[in-house]
Amino acid sequence: MIQHGFIQEENKEEVLSALYQREETMSTGIGFGIAIPHASSTAVNELTVAFGRSQAGVEFESLDNKPVHFIVLFLVPEHQFQTHLKTLSAIAKFFNDRFMRDALVKAPDAAAIMDVFRHGAPPQ
Repeated sequence: MIQHGFIQEENKEEVLSALYQREETMSTGIGFGIAIPHASSTAVNELTVAFGRSQAGVEFESLDNKPVHFIVLFLVPEHQFQTHLKTLSAIAKFFNDRFMRDALVKAPDAAAIMDVFRHGAPPQ
């Protein structure tokens, strides 16, 4: 997010602190290989999202104790509770669809991943 200019370098520690604080409350590893770390922060002026995929999986203390393969990290401006809840709900709903998860696993590169996010899973 810093590399692409979504967060300023001087705000890095504030953002990490907010994410770690949220994670200490309860793991955002929701199961099915999905983690949705999220926080509110004064470091962003609009909803800011990053996506990562790990073929090998990452230990994340998920609710189902399985490795995470998809990480959707998002930040919302402080005090935008509705945006926060709506974003969390939309991400959970998207990843609840097994066909979407399968399409993301099979996507060979970032462009194909973006196509899945934009247009959904290809017909089975």
